[in-house]
Amino acid sequence: MFAKLNSARSLLVAVGFAAAALVGVAAPTVASAQIPYLQLNAAEPKYAAIVIDANSGEVLYDKRADSPRYPASVTKVMTLYLTFEALSEGRLKLTDRVPISPRAAAQAPTKMGLRPGDSLSVDEAIRAMAVKSANDIATAMAEKLAGSESRFAALMTLRGQELGMRNSRFVNASGLPDSRQISTARDLAILSRATMRDFPQYYSYFSLKGFEFRGNYVRGHNRLLNSMDGFDGLKTGYTNASGYNLAGSAVRDGRRLIAVVLGGSSTAWRDNNMEDLLTTGFDVLKRRSHGERTTIAANLYEDEPTGPIMRPSSEEGDGDQAGLKIVLTDNPKPVPVKVSPTLKAAKDAAKPAPKKVKGEWSVQVGAFQSKSLANKQLGLVRDRFAKAVADAEGAVVGAAGGAFRAQFQGMTAEAARAACSAITAKRQPCMVIAPR
Repeated sequence: MFAKLNSARSLLVAVGFAAAALVGVAAPTVASAQIPYLQLNAAEPKYAAIVIDANSGEVLYDKRADSPRYPASVTKVMTLYLTFEALSEGRLKLTDRVPISPRAAAQAPTKMGLRPGDSLSVDEAIRAMAVKSANDIATAMAEKLAGSESRFAALMTLRGQELGMRNSRFVNASGLPDSRQISTARDLAILSRATMRDFPQYYSYFSLKGFEFRGNYVRGHNRLLNSMDGFDGLKTGYTNASGYNLAGSAVRDGRRLIAVVLGGSSTAWRDNNMEDLLTTGFDVLKRRSHGERTTIAANLYEDEPTGPIMRPSSEEGDGDQAGLKIVLTDNPKPVPVKVSPTLKAAKDAAKPAPKKVKGEWSVQVGAFQSKSLANKQLGLVRDRFAKAVADAEGAVVGAAGGAFRAQFQGMTAEAARAACSAITAKRQPCMVIAPR
């Protein structure tokens, strides 16, 4: 499907890594990549998105696709790109060991938590970055490949420029918060496409739902791998400054699409928006093949995220799994909610919901740092979705993990799923919670 990697491009980065490894020879500076410092406009909405055809590169939809944003842990796609490149060129083997330095071990969560002096294989390191989004392992891999994370980050920026990422600048390998680390939805789509084009033999790492590590099962948190037909990667990301990010890809009827969603207000909102974009994109491609002239924008029910980020600020670089366990539900195995992403679902949200019968299921509509905000959210949701939650009891569940969770309780499984479907169809955060 994709053209082979140009050998001259490989040589550019190989020379850069070699130079970075030499004692006394500094890596290319970020300034040499001629990336201007980009200051984010705090008044501008965080949300940005793009959908492209993976084969042709055609842009099928974009919204603020060139506006600077914080990439958070989607950054690790570039770290993995350079790792895959080193593997394909023989500079690295899957069985090689990646040592954990004191600096790597000191990185903020999410991380594997290995101690200084420990090590893991390159294969394990890739899994840790792709599935767990481990910040300590991203730093360790950067040090393994370039001698230091700062040198590696400079090479990330240069490689991104060479791939066509004109508005991206990297200063770390993990995506942990740094105001200098900037990208765009378009640039991250370019990176995602380049990764699957240039290294298809390694793309399956992004499809992993979990992996075994030293006797423990490490579960991933890209929930669309479980809930959306044809979805097979790539990477989530979160910081308080970025909101909820996701670069994703799916295949249907032999066609592959890539989408990037940045600045979501919750994992549920982000995932629903990603599914909306991809599903509508596939529908547009099918209708075009029958001669119809249409676009994603003409068929998408558009509504941007509003309200607070639906979890406490943790600045983890990628805290999705921590958020699901602490904020959205006390159940360590949250029930994924598959919501129809079509325009019909949005219209169905206005229809009367079936009569509710009391049960043990709940729906959660947000998590907040104060009880008053949680109560306010309950009131807003009840006013807007009165029929969907008519027979449910609103409750604020105590502050586990520092968050007050707004829930509607006493519902049957069918009623809870129907209510959450109606709520998420209007782009409001919602999660079904099963009884213990």
